[in-house]
Amino acid sequence: MEVNTGLRDAISWLPDEVLGKILSLLPTKHAASTSVLAKKWRHVFRLVHNLDFDDSVLLQPEEWHVIRESFRHFVDRTLALQCGSPINKFSLKLHIHESREMAYLSAWICNALERGVLEMSLSLKRKHELFLPSELLTSKTLVKLTLGTQIYLDKFEPDAYLPALKSLVIDSIVFDGDDLCDVLLSGCPVLEELYVRHENCEGTPFCICSSNIKKLSVYYDFELLRGGMSFDTPSLVSLNYRDYALEEYTYVNLASLVEARLDILYSIRIKDSDLSGLIVGISNVEILHLSPGSADVISRCVEDGLVLPVFKNLVKLYFGSNNKRGWKLLPYLIKQTPKLETLIIQGLEGYAGNATIRPFQVKVDELLKRWIT
Repeated sequence: MEVNTGLRDAISWLPDEVLGKILSLLPTKHAASTSVLAKKWRHVFRLVHNLDFDDSVLLQPEEWHVIRESFRHFVDRTLALQCGSPINKFSLKLHIHESREMAYLSAWICNALERGVLEMSLSLKRKHELFLPSELLTSKTLVKLTLGTQIYLDKFEPDAYLPALKSLVIDSIVFDGDDLCDVLLSGCPVLEELYVRHENCEGTPFCICSSNIKKLSVYYDFELLRGGMSFDTPSLVSLNYRDYALEEYTYVNLASLVEARLDILYSIRIKDSDLSGLIVGISNVEILHLSPGSADVISRCVEDGLVLPVFKNLVKLYFGSNNKRGWKLLPYLIKQTPKLETLIIQGLEGYAGNATIRPFQVKVDELLKRWIT
């Protein structure tokens, strides 16, 4: 029995720093529960640098107000136990039902910011406008910030400045006016990665403007009656863009683009989509991924008079189609790619394969010829 007891307590003999790292891998509610074991574990919990709080498990209708208060006390008590120790990651998922809960939210965010948090993820839901503390947009330590979902943000203060922020995730956030580009993005001088996702057209930014981002992902899952899109991102290296085809792409500055993934879907609301601005804007890429939907939409535009530019740098092309119209685009596209070396075809009667092609010599497979003629 003594041996077994010793084995069970062997973890207590590990250095506190190691124990802190172990607890940081656990859900916060489990890590915090160790503080009742002994005084030693209260000290160890202060070394936990990753905190996550999620009220979604408390959404049962029974005694709702009591459960909400219990969650609030848990967050307050957990933050107090740490006695202001540094935080690397802070994650909060919260449904806000009452105005007074805004004060708790601000206090928790500010607590993490005061402790030099590096990564913050806020998944918030509220039916009305949400006020984020101004300290969030002036943090000197934040490296990654995730904001979501389905919330309306009040107008930002013009002094937003996040000098260390390199990664920004925007998930279904409705900004006031042009706050995303004019205030938030302009206040992030070293931002490298931006992800924007919307499933509803309300508040969706149709202009992405940043002089320094290198990787951009845009995911829009709704159809407009009219409208266009602009990209003013001269330093962008990688673009991942999913959207329904729009009326026009008024301004596209992608001078440094190396790789592009396009998933453009046909819109039954916009009959005369003009993709010329987008296609010309990406024509300097080296690697291009075209989904079956993109092939179909671009082919429709070609039928309506679109002239494909020369893709003078393209060496690798991923191409797929679900219909004959899409496959008809491929020979034309190949003619416009004088440096193409590798063509990877997906979706040809369930076949996915690749063919390595010598520079300036591109041959269309006989099976593909039969399909498109």
